Amino acid sequence: MIEPADEALLRRAIDIAARAVTLGDAPFGSLLAGPDGTVIAEAHNTVRRDDDITAHPELKLARWAAGRLDRETAAGTTLYTSCQPCGMCAGALALSGVGRVVYALSTSQLVQLVPVLGSWSAVPQDGPGLFDEARGPVETYFGER
Repeated sequence: MIEPADEALLRRAIDIAARAVTLGDAPFGSLLAGPDGTVIAEAHNTVRRDDDITAHPELKLARWAAGRLDRETAAGTTLYTSCQPCGMCAGALALSGVGRVVYALSTSQLVQLVPVLGSWSAVPQDGPGLFDEARGPVETYFGER
């Protein structure tokens, strides 16, 4: 549930997105806030500038949190973002330990505003295959932990 305190931080994420546009970057911005609402990190989309398809602000902040925060601290944070995280970013956020995500625009709302963004099709996947061969490295790695 989005609370009034969340709205102020969402507005800041939208401001970061607007600032990104003035810099020639895509209109996506995010921030990471501690449990008391203090902003601890900010990022905006730099896919075009960095020529890096992974330069989404949510992924940048997931990396930042994973590298600088212990699990307990990360679990107390909230990521505020101008648009709902894509699958890549959602996976990184889950692995980073960030406790919560609050977004301003849903993916479906974004696609309504910019229909071309909904035109990408999923990459076909085939599998599973070679279970007995693939399990060895996995069991070795996780068995040693």
